[in-house]
Amino acid sequence: KITKKEIKENKVNKIKDIRKLFKLFNIDGFLVPKNDEYFNEYIKESSDRLKFISNFSGSAGFALILKNENYLFVDGRYTIQARIESGKNFKIITIPNKFPKDVLKGKEKLKIGFDPKLHNEKQLNYLFNFKNAILKPLNKNLIDVIWYKKTKESIKPFFLLSKKNVGQSIENKILKIKKILLKNKINYLLVSAPENVAWILNIRGHDSSFSPIPNSRLLINDNGKLVFFSKPEKLSKIKKTLLKNVEFYDESKIEKKLTNLNNKKIWLDSLSCSIYYKNLLSRKNKIIDKIDPIYFLKAVKNSTEIKNMKKCHLADGVALTKFLFWLKKNFRKKKITEISAQDKLENFRKMNKAYQFPSFSTISGAGPNSAIIHYKASKRSNRILKEGDLYLVDSGGQYSFGTTDVTRTISLNNNSKFIKDVYTRVLKGHIAVSDYKIKKNSKGSDVDLGARKFLKQKKLDYPHGTGHGVGHFLNVHEGPQSISKKSKVNLKPGMIISNEPGYYKEGWFGIRIENLIYIKNSKFEELTLAPIEKNLIDRKMLNKNEKSWLNKYHSKVRKNLFKFMNAEEKENLLNACSPI
Repeated sequence: KITKKEIKENKVNKIKDIRKLFKLFNIDGFLVPKNDEYFNEYIKESSDRLKFISNFSGSAGFALILKNENYLFVDGRYTIQARIESGKNFKIITIPNKFPKDVLKGKEKLKIGFDPKLHNEKQLNYLFNFKNAILKPLNKNLIDVIWYKKTKESIKPFFLLSKKNVGQSIENKILKIKKILLKNKINYLLVSAPENVAWILNIRGHDSSFSPIPNSRLLINDNGKLVFFSKPEKLSKIKKTLLKNVEFYDESKIEKKLTNLNNKKIWLDSLSCSIYYKNLLSRKNKIIDKIDPIYFLKAVKNSTEIKNMKKCHLADGVALTKFLFWLKKNFRKKKITEISAQDKLENFRKMNKAYQFPSFSTISGAGPNSAIIHYKASKRSNRILKEGDLYLVDSGGQYSFGTTDVTRTISLNNNSKFIKDVYTRVLKGHIAVSDYKIKKNSKGSDVDLGARKFLKQKKLDYPHGTGHGVGHFLNVHEGPQSISKKSKVNLKPGMIISNEPGYYKEGWFGIRIENLIYIKNSKFEELTLAPIEKNLIDRKMLNKNEKSWLNKYHSKVRKNLFKFMNAEEKENLLNACSPI
């Protein structure tokens, strides 16, 4: 056991201390995921075990700590960032280019310990489906054993959204779930993803950084009765107003309640139900292990949600556009840094009373930092915005009636022909997505091809998806819909998705253009309202249709934002949105 004196005197070597526990638990390694036990994307500092052990601050990845080596596995968005933050103590591996089996090839059989409450079966089978790794569930999380200085998070109550903001009653949503269960002859659905609990009960909470997530779980039966598990202190504002057929239990009672289920057919979410709960339920019941149907219901926004998303994108567009004009005016005169720039943007957003907080950690990168896809400016990395650089700002807001996410790449008087060529190809890909004609069985992978087409003509590409689903005052990254090389989910009217092709040249520059769009009939409609940088466009490379798209988009931006601008900003807006 590590003593308080050792902590005080800073004699704690985290990795060394984890390894000391290997012998006690009879293992050769330990697996540390990013997620918490609720599988949320954005987690509180006190639940971020991966950051504690590795210093990696990205939103996705996992570490494998062995007796003599440490590995950090991340996807292409985070490779550069992981090298900077964690390269000193960890070998950085980009997945899916390489998997643990490639790294451990030739090694003797290894017993790898893991916390069964933090992993789902699908994920572990995908990553560790090879012979020389034996996965061993542990009854203690080794990070928690050595993490003595955890910050205690304050407990805040859940709150109810009004029907005028969500457009659909709780009763109606439960009826839809009940019909699905009866049709599939299933007795229970365990809703283990807090975002899905939030949707079905029209509630939100304060349990996740950047998302109004209520950490809780639901058990729904085929009669439409609900059993709700959470910390009792979080129920003070919603308990009396929720339905009468909801039973409330302390989350510590969930194991006992689930153990009592016998000879039932139970649907578990393959994305967010841990191995721990699956094993608990499978002893005496038949398990249906597939994606929770709520994801698909939640993905299709109703007319009220679309109306509210338009409203919050107007507010967000005003803030972002005012910021862009301020930046262009002042970057030569004032010392503007990546951090001061993102703070200024936040202040513009705060001018709207409906604004709550950022929907993710703002990416504010100048020059070579703009090439780090999910860059987070720190005191150490903070660059001054200089003449000749590109500045990439990817940001979003949670408003009380919606969620935004937008990226603009700005020229700080950059004159590189190569950069203009690449930027124009990214823009052409962006327009190709927006102009895509959606058919009955169109999938995200079909749309993705057009986004990359013009970059691929020069043998260029980007290591991330082209688009992700977005929630309604919920997670900024929402499934199951996406635009990516492997997405096989059908695109349906009412789905909201991002359109964000890009290109990144390590050590030099990064380019990304992102709007949020929604599906109306067979077309994508723009939600985002902010000028697209024209000074980086090689106009000769755009065809007639592409020029027409850009002019129509800018006309829409100008008409919507004009009345919110002061005299100088109106002049800037007319110039930024003038036809090409």
